[in-house]
Amino acid sequence: MDGLSLQGIAELFGIQSALDHQGSLLSLGLLIIVAKLIEGVFRRLRLKSIVAYATAGILLGPVLKLSGVWWIESSLPLELMLTLGIFLFFFLIGIDEVDISSFMSSIGGRYFIAAILSVVCSLGTALLVTTEFVFDFGLRLSFMESLALAGVLSMTSLGIVAKVLTDDGQLNKPIGLQIFTVVIIAELLVLLVIGFSIGEHTQEVSAVGILVLLAKIAGFTVVSWVFMSRGLPPVIALLQRVIQVPQLSLGLLLGVLFLMVFGAEMVGLHGTLGALLFGASLSGLSFHVRREIIPGLRSVADGLFVPLFFASAGLSFSFSFAALPPWTMAGLALIPLLGNFAGAFIGAYVSRLTVPYAVATGLMGKGVAEIALLLVLWNSGIIDEDVFSFLVLVMIGYIFLMPPVISYTVNRASRRIDVPNELDDLPQGISRFVLDHITVDDILDRTQRHPTPELSVGDLAEHWMSSQQHDYVVVDGDGMVGIVSVEMLRYLPKGSWSETPLENVMRREPPLAWPDEQIEDVLQRMSEHSVSVMPVVERESEAFLGSITRSDIVELMVAQATGEH
Repeated sequence: MDGLSLQGIAELFGIQSALDHQGSLLSLGLLIIVAKLIEGVFRRLRLKSIVAYATAGILLGPVLKLSGVWWIESSLPLELMLTLGIFLFFFLIGIDEVDISSFMSSIGGRYFIAAILSVVCSLGTALLVTTEFVFDFGLRLSFMESLALAGVLSMTSLGIVAKVLTDDGQLNKPIGLQIFTVVIIAELLVLLVIGFSIGEHTQEVSAVGILVLLAKIAGFTVVSWVFMSRGLPPVIALLQRVIQVPQLSLGLLLGVLFLMVFGAEMVGLHGTLGALLFGASLSGLSFHVRREIIPGLRSVADGLFVPLFFASAGLSFSFSFAALPPWTMAGLALIPLLGNFAGAFIGAYVSRLTVPYAVATGLMGKGVAEIALLLVLWNSGIIDEDVFSFLVLVMIGYIFLMPPVISYTVNRASRRIDVPNELDDLPQGISRFVLDHITVDDILDRTQRHPTPELSVGDLAEHWMSSQQHDYVVVDGDGMVGIVSVEMLRYLPKGSWSETPLENVMRREPPLAWPDEQIEDVLQRMSEHSVSVMPVVERESEAFLGSITRSDIVELMVAQATGEH
């Protein structure tokens, strides 16, 4: 019997309409389960989860297709999940890896010059392959399509570079900081180029058209950054006080995310650029708001959308790429590779960065975001199935090969005696990604609500208490009046809880913290006084500003230690 897909099986038995949605659910379920199971196996082998997801798609798609019995193929529900996954993925990249304020403050500095030269040289080299200006590699792309593909081939994945530097203990050292800073700037530049190239604009390229589109990108970036970083956080804080529903911040941000994607596409940009810029505009959110939304987003993304997203790259994979001309495969694999290294080396050398060859090697980390963008290019019809499949293999090769090369080169370079001990010219804000000495003000949520002295113990237990917090700051108007400890309530008969106000059981002179204090000092004082929360006040006036808890500090320290920014 000829090989049948789910749709073919349904048609064979005459029950297609009844099984259309069932087949989609079966495909989604199998993809998620197999992807997560393979991820577990790959983690034991110290392999990337992205490779596991793509492998699951390849196994359930093209590999099973060769058997001629059954395979999973793309469907409308799967395409919808893929679309949502793309936007969530780039939204998280924006939050984790892009800092627009740092980018703006870097303009004119040597790190910006190094990034510009690196991007220009690597893009120009990649264009030798994607266009027909010098040699015809048979890709048959328009100039804007060639620019988009060249952008993907010349890109650096900050996530991979940061992971390598963190694992080697180099992220806080001069060599690691230089690499990290240049990668942040270069990644944003290339992402803007790609978003510009694949937007909904005409295929005709003119100087006026390009200037208009660049103005749209600049305008969209400025408006989204100002509104989302300055306007949205206080609106969310206000709504949380008025509405008080669970996961309000998460729901609002997801809704605004899709509105931003819609707005980007309305002005002729690709939706992924809108998602990326929206995430970047929210990178300055308070720690408390980030703590509420990021875990939820990561759970949804890592458990569902990201596995499906990269598994769909495997489903779209085709072994027919072997029919590509040898010179096309060699050109796509080798010429951009050489251009990336040469461009980064030239940029680092001209900008007089420490050990240019180490910086250049550090910028060779790639694979994760590139696979995502290749999938966008394939779904947009810019590249065909064969080119997409071959480049996915190339990027998987990068994921396997480049981390040990980067690790070896950076560690070797850091032993040079002429490496400076400190850097005093990093763009403002870059240090937020790698900051060790965090102050109280960095995580203080000044909009947080607190119980009042008139509140009864019963109301505190019903509406305020959580299993993660054992002490609560009591506030009267704008001033702090004490701390209530759950531990002390065990001496109060439960029958009197509803009649006893907090002012009768609170500790009136608790230890205080100041906004400019180091978090490590506050955590130590919490241990000394056996409290899990501390009021934060101004150092001179002792005006109450808010409170921080032990769980806030521990969670942030764990996030810093694991490289989650």
